[in-house]
Amino acid sequence: MTQARLRCGTLLLAAAIAAMFAAPLAEAEVLEKTKKVGRTTVRYKVVLPNAYDSAKAYPAILALGGGPQNMTTVDRILGRNFRAEAEKRGYIVVAPAAPDDQLFFEDGARIFPEFLKLILTDYKIQDDRFHIAGPSNGGIAAFHVAAANPQYFLSVTAFPGYMWEPSAAKLQAISKMCVFMYVGENDEYRWHPEMRKEAQLLRSLGTVARYTEEKGQPHRMETLAGASAARLFEGFEETKKGCSR
Repeated sequence: MTQARLRCGTLLLAAAIAAMFAAPLAEAEVLEKTKKVGRTTVRYKVVLPNAYDSAKAYPAILALGGGPQNMTTVDRILGRNFRAEAEKRGYIVVAPAAPDDQLFFEDGARIFPEFLKLILTDYKIQDDRFHIAGPSNGGIAAFHVAAANPQYFLSVTAFPGYMWEPSAAKLQAISKMCVFMYVGENDEYRWHPEMRKEAQLLRSLGTVARYTEEKGQPHRMETLAGASAARLFEGFEETKKGCSR
């Protein structure tokens, strides 16, 4: 091997090594954080999109886990439903755990809207409004939190979920948002009648409200997870067309 070729090979190797170390700087991040809301400490995770630019405004999702709504369920929904598409499509996802094990459609809802205001000081969010979404208890909580704080939300997505202790006032409060409701055909909890009724009531108010039964699916649906989670984001994107019929 000539000296020139050796020198060229050394330079290429150095460039490759430099690229390996530089690449992670452009990759998306998942950050684990805490915030103090009054006397309550809130643990949460944030997904940032690929090539995140702090000077740029991004669409954002407030994602609420199912079950006990703890950090385990936060990790689960980010992995199954939100992280990959958010990174790729350019969304910020904020996923809090219920404070003091109090669910977000019960006493855990006390952190809103202050928690949202704090997030808006940390990140540039398009129009200062979020999409809110979650499965099971997260879907119920999504309706509950959106109805109590409608000025902060563009859409509600429950997969599955419905309005906790529904009332005309609560449904009216979310009537300007797009609403997307999914439930498994074989859901063992049989939430179908309540979800279907609420979707019909919202449509009567002029809301873009979709109710979908996922064929062959149980309560924990696979048709909105993994690669199929893109369907959730298609709903978020649909809000750009407006949410009133």
